[in-house]
Amino acid sequence: MLEMKVPSPGESITEVEIAQWLVEDGDYVEKDQAIAEVDSDKATLELPAEASGIITFKAEEGDAVAVGAVVCLIDTDAKAPAGKESIETFEKVGEEKGEKNAAPEVSERQAKAENTEEKAASIATKTYASGTPSPAAKKILDEKGVDAQSVSGSGRDGRITKHDAENATPSMGSPGTGDRGSYRTKLSMLRRKVAERLVEAKNTTAMLTTFNEVDMGPIFELRKQYKEIFKEKHGVGLGFMSFFTLAVVRALEMYPSVNSMIDGKEMLTFDYKDISIAVSGPKGLMVPVMRNVENLSFRGVEAEVKRLAIRARDGQITVDEMTGGTFTISNGGVFGSMLSTPIINPPQSGILGMHNIVERPIVKDGAIVIAPIMFVALSYDHRIIDGKESVGFLVAVKEALESPIDLLMGGDVKKTLEL
Repeated sequence: MLEMKVPSPGESITEVEIAQWLVEDGDYVEKDQAIAEVDSDKATLELPAEASGIITFKAEEGDAVAVGAVVCLIDTDAKAPAGKESIETFEKVGEEKGEKNAAPEVSERQAKAENTEEKAASIATKTYASGTPSPAAKKILDEKGVDAQSVSGSGRDGRITKHDAENATPSMGSPGTGDRGSYRTKLSMLRRKVAERLVEAKNTTAMLTTFNEVDMGPIFELRKQYKEIFKEKHGVGLGFMSFFTLAVVRALEMYPSVNSMIDGKEMLTFDYKDISIAVSGPKGLMVPVMRNVENLSFRGVEAEVKRLAIRARDGQITVDEMTGGTFTISNGGVFGSMLSTPIINPPQSGILGMHNIVERPIVKDGAIVIAPIMFVALSYDHRIIDGKESVGFLVAVKEALESPIDLLMGGDVKKTLEL
């Protein structure tokens, strides 16, 4: 009998949560088959079977289990079943037999219930005319969303007339006729950790947000001209993230305090630029890190963004890939966000929020023209970043995005894009 223990998913993680068993208790599992998904406070990981055999659970879904604790047993002496098909056929036959045996009993119960309902309806029709709406009145009350019990009937024996319904007004404190159900779901360990970090960021930083707008016309023109050639040459698209990422790298060079964090009584400033990018994964928001972005080209950034996004989507992101980061870029524009105040990803001191691009009227050279405009937001820790640095940083990002050929490509587009 093999005892399967929870492996350590990363440094500083002491427990995980069984998010979902991917097999049933008592199933025969193959070696390296994924048997469970476990949540840590940083990522969701798959737990593969260490050997083949029949599995016995020692933890339930939702249980918090310490790293190194036994989560299941695998009977390695058990033989593999002859075939899944024969088992399924047997179960199907059993179900069919059960349904046939239960049919008379169900029919009899159903008949009794229908008979009882008919009797109750008959009694109600004869006895409880008071407060009962006429068909026309009922239609009006339903359209208004008014409960008949809240209306006083003026008709015979207290019956609610059409006139009563027309004069009835819905009570603001009365429930409507729609569905008022609710349900609870347990937050995953990852979601709880995200919640803790968001509250921590709000409570422990002097967070402030500054805004600006960017004319995306020049980038639109570059992408229109080179997007297909770039994709054919490099196998990745020429998206907006590479422009924004390299504009951020340039701005961080100009304003290094934005690439810093507080460490006790000191400010720790980084020479390198490890940029965290917020991506949507199956378990919620994840923030993988692109390392040493100052050394990446447009092609390098786009390839890395694609690689990390695919790993996040497939649930393959590791703790190491989400650890660290000196600055974060969050793109709410892909979901249609017009403007937001992004929350700092601690212990970082700054986060840039991208938003959707909308054609707006702006003034150029004294004339009103229509241009694709994006609002951008920089949230920063005012304890170490002053207004001058924060506004200057965002203006530097804006300048680079509005003059990408001169400020991001050194005047040579084809060489920069490696075409």
